[in-house]
Formats: sequence, C-alpha cells, structure tokens
Amino acid sequence: MVNRARIAAKSAARRSTFARRVLAALLAASLLPAAASSVEARDPLLAYGARIVGDDARTRIVIDFDREPRFSVHYIANPERIVVDLPATAFGFPAKDLAARGLFKDIRYGKMDEESARIVLTTAGPVKLALAKVQANEAGNGHRLVLDAEMIDKKAFAELVKTQSWNEAAQTTSAIPAPQKAAPGDFVIAVDAGHGGIDTGAIGVDTKTEEKQVTLAFAKALTDRLNKEPGIKAFLTREDDEFLSLSQRVLIARQNHAGLFISLHADTLKQKDIRGATVYTISDKASDKLAADLAERENLSDQIAGKETVAEPPEVADILLDLTRRETQAFSISLAESVLNSFKDQVGTINNPHRHAGFRVLQAPDVPSILLEIGFLSNAEDEKLLLDEAWRGKIAGLLTDAVKRYRAAVMANGG
Repeated sequence: MVNRARIAAKSAARRSTFARRVLAALLAASLLPAAASSVEARDPLLAYGARIVGDDARTRIVIDFDREPRFSVHYIANPERIVVDLPATAFGFPAKDLAARGLFKDIRYGKMDEESARIVLTTAGPVKLALAKVQANEAGNGHRLVLDAEMIDKKAFAELVKTQSWNEAAQTTSAIPAPQKAAPGDFVIAVDAGHGGIDTGAIGVDTKTEEKQVTLAFAKALTDRLNKEPGIKAFLTREDDEFLSLSQRVLIARQNHAGLFISLHADTLKQKDIRGATVYTISDKASDKLAADLAERENLSDQIAGKETVAEPPEVADILLDLTRRETQAFSISLAESVLNSFKDQVGTINNPHRHAGFRVLQAPDVPSILLEIGFLSNAEDEKLLLDEAWRGKIAGLLTDAVKRYRAAVMANGG
C-alpha cells in the first residue's frame, strides 16, 4: 500500500509538472493570446488532472490543483444542475478525463471572467453532493477537490435550491462595461463575438478549434475595419475569453447606444456537407427547422454556463417581440439584405440564406440586430476558411461595405 501511494504521488507530481510546461509553452507560443496577460497578471489556479468514477447511484469527481482552491457549490433547477464556482483557473487536463458519466449527463468547465471560473454539472435527475471538500495531495505538491454525488428525491432537491444563499445577479453585473464614448453623430455598432468562457460553442471537425475563438477573431477583425471608416464607432461586447449571458450582450449594446448589433457565430450541423454563410433576424416563428434548431441551441448558452433561468410571463415576451417587430424588424431585415448583397459572388451562402427565428440575443427592442453564421465548423472546407486570417479580412471588408450601404439608406430616409 505504501509503495502504491508513493507511485501515485510521483505520478501526480509528474502530471503537475507536465501540465505546467504545456501551459507555459502554449502561452509562449501565443496560442492563447487573450488569456496570456490574465495568467501572468493574476496567476490563476492550475487544474492539471481530473477523473470521474461511479454509476447512476453514486458518482465521484476528483480534480487536481497546483494549490488549494477556494470553491462554492450551488444548485439550480429546470434542468437540475450543480454549479461549482472557483477563482480564476486554467484547466490543463484533457477533456476526456472529465467526460460525463454516472449521475452526470453533461459536464462543462471554463472561465467566467477575469476573476472566476466555473464547473457546471448537469445531472440526470435530482442529485446532491454528499461530500465536497479540498484535501492536500499525499506528496505535498498541491490539492485535490473531491465531489461525491448521490441521488435524492425531487422534494429534497427543491429544498436545496430553496434554502441556499446565492445572489447570481450580483455576480454578473460587473461584467457589463460602462458605455463607450462616441462623438456626436457617430454611427455606433456593437460587434458580438458569440459564446466565450465556459461556453465554448461548436467544435471544429478537423482542428477541434472552439467556436468562441473563431468568433472573437472575426469580431476583432470586423471592429478594427469598421473603426477605419469616418463617422463609424464599433466596439466589442467581449474583448477576451469571458462568458457573457445573452441578456448582458443585449444590455451592453443598449447601454452604448448602438445603432446596430451584429452577433457572429460559426456553428456545427449534423449534415457535414452543408456549408456557407447565413444571416438570421428575429421572429416569434422560425422560418424553418434549421433556424428553429439553431435558435434553440444558441438560447441554451446561459444554461450551459450554469445561469439560473428566470421565467418571464408570456405576455412580457410577446410585448418585447412585438416591439422588436414594429420598431426595428424592418431595419434588421434591411441590414440582412445589405450583408447578403455584399456576399454575392464573393462568399458562399446556404440555400435561402436569410432566415429568422426567436434568438434571445437579438431581442433588443430598439437596436436593429442580426446573427451572422459565417460558416460551419462541421464542414472541413468552411473550417479551413474560418481559420484563415486573409478570409477574416475579406469578410470584415464585405461586412463594412454592407454597414456603409445600410447607414446611407437610413440617413437618406431621415434616420
């Protein structure tokens, strides 16, 4: 037993050293440019190992850290989830080491903002943590977080949710920046990089590149290109790898008095032969099943990040959609058509490239908004283009031309 413990301790030490070297190499090679300054400045925890064992009655998760982590646990219903909040953490273990099994049907982890990270455990039914503790590794080279989950009944889970103390709203307010300053008469545009932080989005079919990285690269390229135009002020809803809720993205655009909101995405489809760009506008009824399915997936972003779902009365949602339809829908459609005109003979599009559905991120009642699927990471040819810097520059130029034509039309009509 002693020999086995020593061997295990040496193995853990080797994993820790290896993970640190890998992380350092990635940063040195600038493969993680957005995270580099954060890692250096704030010295996040390193989660260098993970394992999960058990069955559908009891499941254990163990995560190895380079030093003692502070953590808190919360429960969310509809669907049932366990949320583990951590300080800023770099996750350096392979995703397969924490693949969902046993009581958990989905496990997500990642950055929330510069100060925090999160693990979201979506459960197969009502579950509680019978044990949640941090203990020192035997070799003295770090600490491990041990989570033991067990089944409970629905009544007991509801009581956990009801009696816990957790002000999620207070945790997210700081992520919303102060309004950007623009000169009088400037045409302000919010450029929204879809996904981010714990919400990775889609994964590339060949390179396994995460959608959140693709959208941020395109958003930065578009913002830089737009800001070269006189009278146009563009800004990013997120500037690095952080999570923003769908409502925060809308609020950021409105706080900055944006005249346009462009949300960039690169999804995946089961049909890997489908490729090309698509422009979506909001509607209370989806134009087709593809649009409906995409909107459903995109609207799950908050749930993936362990955000509590606040149910709005149906009449409130109806009023919001009605306002959007009456006051901004025509402008949103005009922008979508301008984008597709720019793409004509320059960028491939899917059949019927202007579609619509109930995207929550497009619900600002006073900001014309589009969601642009630049291409599909599920298609190998699209994936190559999405990772091409020259292609990003071309798309940014075409979108800028579309915005300029849209703006000219609005101004000509007295807008």
